[in-house]
Amino acid sequence: MKKFFITFCLLVQSVLLIAQSKELVYIFSYFKGNGEDGLHLAYSQDGYTWNALRHDSSFLRPTAGKDKLMRDPCIVRGPDGTFHMVWTVSWNEKGIGYASSKDLVHWSDQQYLPVMEHEAGARNCWAPEMFYDAGKKQYMIYWATTIPGRFAQGDTAGDDKYNHRIYYVTTEDFVNFSPTKLLYDKGFNVIDATIQQNGKQYVMFLKDETKKPPQKNLRIATSNSLATGYSAPSAPITGKYWAEGPTVIKIKGNWIVYFDKYTEHKYGAISSTDLKTWTDISDKVSFPKGLRHGTVFTITKEELERYMALP
Repeated sequence: MKKFFITFCLLVQSVLLIAQSKELVYIFSYFKGNGEDGLHLAYSQDGYTWNALRHDSSFLRPTAGKDKLMRDPCIVRGPDGTFHMVWTVSWNEKGIGYASSKDLVHWSDQQYLPVMEHEAGARNCWAPEMFYDAGKKQYMIYWATTIPGRFAQGDTAGDDKYNHRIYYVTTEDFVNFSPTKLLYDKGFNVIDATIQQNGKQYVMFLKDETKKPPQKNLRIATSNSLATGYSAPSAPITGKYWAEGPTVIKIKGNWIVYFDKYTEHKYGAISSTDLKTWTDISDKVSFPKGLRHGTVFTITKEELERYMALP
């Protein structure tokens, strides 16, 4: 009986260790400065305290595009475990960067995806993000672009004649892409969209980029379809400061939106349980110094331990 009890205890301990190793932790992909040195990663086990990995050194230095920047890195993990990343390569180029990795350390060759090269007047491709559509088994990549003269509304209300709308493509393999289409136009200058699924509904968090009269705040739009039918924006969900670059997670029924208070040179956060009433929790959240616009995703605790051991 004693031998059986010891064996049973060892089995339970083994099961618990396996379960703990598969617990999810949160990873924040971000850039610093102007994005010259590439990808940075931070981790958190509660969504409030964020610590830089690898002594806040770069995990991947940029090579794609003419200016070779890596701003606004967005990472999504596919169903096969592969990490896919897109990013802003330049302030004024017509494409975005792309690379993939199995472990966040060793990356594929970086590619320049010419998603707006067909538009002669396009000025830029900013803050690309991705959403994996499990039903269609494909990725949607979306970003903000200004095409001067394309939209009359908001054409003189932005910074330096920028008047962005959100565009998208889809892909199953990051080799073949659908034609570029318009995703969001509600008659105002909009950037920094990020989409989350809430049951059967899709929730787009976005920045109203209007400068005259000044907005520069975050809002929400919703749709019952991933690529069409988004509503007019909600009232601002951020306060009396300029905010951009939202990224969103849901922890135990609580939505948290992290964002860049860029004129104040610091990061902020708000939370909500119903996506309607928001509470500022900026004073409860800590980030690595200099962290800029990125995205949050999850990995296992076992994976995190490997990354924490990196030199």
